[in-house]
Amino acid sequence: MAIATINPATGDIVQEFEPLTDEAITLKLDAAQQAFEHYRLIPLQQRSQWMSAAAQILIDRKTEFGKLMTVEMGKPIAAAIAEVEKSAWVCRYYAENAAEFLADDAIETDASRSFIRYQPLGIVLAVMPWNFPFWQVFRFAAPGLMAGNVGVLKHASNVPQCALAIEEVFRQAGFPEGVFQTLLVGADKVAQIVADDRVKAATLTGSEPAGISLATHAGKHLKKTVLELGGSDPFIVMDSADLETAVTTAVTARMINNGQSCIAAKRFIVHEAIADQFTQKLVARYAALKVGDPLDPQTEIGPLATPGILKDLQHQVTMAVEQGAKVLIGGNTQAIAPTVEGKLQQGNFYPPTILAEISPDAPIAQEEFFGPVAMLFRVPDLDAAIALANNVPFGLGASAWTTVPEEGDRLMADLEAGSVFINGMVKSDPRLPFGGIKRSGYGRELGRPGIYEFVNIKTIWVK
Repeated sequence: MAIATINPATGDIVQEFEPLTDEAITLKLDAAQQAFEHYRLIPLQQRSQWMSAAAQILIDRKTEFGKLMTVEMGKPIAAAIAEVEKSAWVCRYYAENAAEFLADDAIETDASRSFIRYQPLGIVLAVMPWNFPFWQVFRFAAPGLMAGNVGVLKHASNVPQCALAIEEVFRQAGFPEGVFQTLLVGADKVAQIVADDRVKAATLTGSEPAGISLATHAGKHLKKTVLELGGSDPFIVMDSADLETAVTTAVTARMINNGQSCIAAKRFIVHEAIADQFTQKLVARYAALKVGDPLDPQTEIGPLATPGILKDLQHQVTMAVEQGAKVLIGGNTQAIAPTVEGKLQQGNFYPPTILAEISPDAPIAQEEFFGPVAMLFRVPDLDAAIALANNVPFGLGASAWTTVPEEGDRLMADLEAGSVFINGMVKSDPRLPFGGIKRSGYGRELGRPGIYEFVNIKTIWVK
């Protein structure tokens, strides 16, 4: 795959980049290792100052970086600017809390003194996706760099300018040369980077196949990995729920990032007593969504990131219909021709779509739809809702709506997911650990647990 910025709203090639040669990769890893030998000894207070400076740079340049994201992968501009602001938040969070998280932890034993010490591992490879091109990187980099590690970023090939901009942010903030570097390489170079003895661990956010590939390569070399993979998150609405709020949140939860989010609500599981009302309101809200130029602040749905994603999504919808699904709205790329920069465009646009009457046993019900397509299911009771929610190979997040405390307790206990949100939309938060189970991956980012994934948790015993 070429490394290039291709505007997904127009198909125009904005800029192309030459991938790094093997020799250039080696030089980058040399620089990273040299940087680590010095950087690991720098006091936390200094690292914190640099990380706070990175946060301020993000805030100061949020409009510029937001536009860059939108041009590279199609995110609506308002959401792109909000992503830059959230990236600044995670930088501030770890700048303010890393010293507490990494302090020696005294444990009383038979020793005169015993404690846990947290020390950096070295070079950590981050393989990151295009859908949140700033946030995904910063939520790795902020805790990783505060812990004393150095990072090398292999970003998605369709967001190279975002990748280079992030490296620039850390350099401008004062971090030493080599502490954070972008590697403009294709996926075919990941195996050799993981195999390099200087690389101590790797983290990946992306698809199941990408995660399996990285874990396989890392396993051959006994290197730690953290994986955040796909999801088909349930959005359960019980008959006691605040229906208006649930419907409003449902639209936001499905359409975030043009529907291209691992933790987007993808399967709406609704109690049959309110299913007709919920469906009617959801269809009306979908019909009112504005699809168009992602640089227009009024646009709610922009293009999908690549033509390949558009093709795959249309194929999935076609398969769903063949397997018995009914299209309530959307379902055809020809249904829209948005205006971009004053001209009608096709681009990678797909209309907001709702599929109903899908059998839970249909093969398509097991798949993740990565775009503005919702699957709608009816259930008779809470037991059926939980069973259907868990009847997928994924376990990333789950949202459930009820005002009955006993139902909330059951949902919290029995939903198979890394995160369960009651009466709220699933979202990542720097203060809370984030990750999945089953085929949604393993390990955690963010919160206190996130900073411990890439450190040596060393036991010290003194007598």
